[in-house]
Amino acid sequence: MRRRLLADAQWELIPLRNLADQLPHLPPDSPVSVTASASKTLEDTLDLTAELCALGHRPVPHVAARMVRSRDHLEELLGRVSALGLSEIFLVGGDVTSPAGPFDSAQQLLEALADLEHTLTHIGVTSYPEGHALISDAVLHEALHAKQALLADAGIAGHAATQMCFHPRSIIEWLSSERDSGFTLPVHLGIPGSVDPARLLRIGTRLGIGASLRYLHKNTGAVARMLRPGGYDPGVLVDALAPHADRLDIAGLHVFTFNSIADTVAWRDAAAAGRR
Repeated sequence: MRRRLLADAQWELIPLRNLADQLPHLPPDSPVSVTASASKTLEDTLDLTAELCALGHRPVPHVAARMVRSRDHLEELLGRVSALGLSEIFLVGGDVTSPAGPFDSAQQLLEALADLEHTLTHIGVTSYPEGHALISDAVLHEALHAKQALLADAGIAGHAATQMCFHPRSIIEWLSSERDSGFTLPVHLGIPGSVDPARLLRIGTRLGIGASLRYLHKNTGAVARMLRPGGYDPGVLVDALAPHADRLDIAGLHVFTFNSIADTVAWRDAAAAGRR
């Protein structure tokens, strides 16, 4: 089970200039999640998505609801996704302070999609096993189930990817509770890759990576683990959760690389081979 989770890893990348020399380290035909950062535009996200398509990978662009300027803008974005031959997006609320247009949440954008022409057959959504610094657990729970219902009504498959997680018990308890309350979407577990801690905090602070960095700010113990010698080994989390993966329908890993692709892929390969 551990090897399956590692084999099914999706690499999250950030559209920054420092990415160019790292892209050759992606394994062939990689599933790649392309972020929508508040310091960039959704067009930047789709530009990188197009580049990854040309390189033979399988990119999934993030669409941040609060960065969509209008329904026309949303249609333009969906048109670009379709033109690239893609049928999947990852939907987030977004970390901008004020919405650029009419959408304040991923749920609202999902509702708008019901009235638009598109080629989407799969949409990923966010989830927060260890909480959100700005949103209550009750609201997160309600929104997650509402998004599941909207996807079902639209006949679109989906999954939930978690925030960057650190505590196996929190994940197991959260997901067990959600399963008991009727949440059925497969879950992709968000883990930090093999990232230099100073790089993670530097890039994260500059970009405002949102919930992940707010979580780190709120949980100083997590920061301490990442900054200690050797950093944080994501394999500890994978090993703890692997025995529960089938029961809880943990379908794979969503790996936050912070563009350290070479180191993160090397870690994954070594972990899959049992060398870490």
